[in-house]
Amino acid sequence: MLILSRKTNEKIMIGDDISISIIDIRGDQVRIGVEAPKTVKVYRQEVFDAIKAENEAAAASTPVFPEFNFDARRESL
Repeated sequence: MLILSRKTNEKIMIGDDISISIIDIRGDQVRIGVEAPKTVKVYRQEVFDAIKAENEAAAASTPVFPEFNFDARRESL
């Protein structure tokens, strides 16, 4: 892990097209801004974890219509 110190209005660059700006520091909270291409998804960790858990639950769930075998159809394509 890379650890950097930054002050308000300073940035961190990730590659050529992603920047993280320090917007404000108040007590133990830091407000940051993220500039990234629209193709790059940016989430807070707790939101990312919730999305991941929902995706895993959906993948493990029983189909609503068990009489349709979608996996067999995919294999024939």
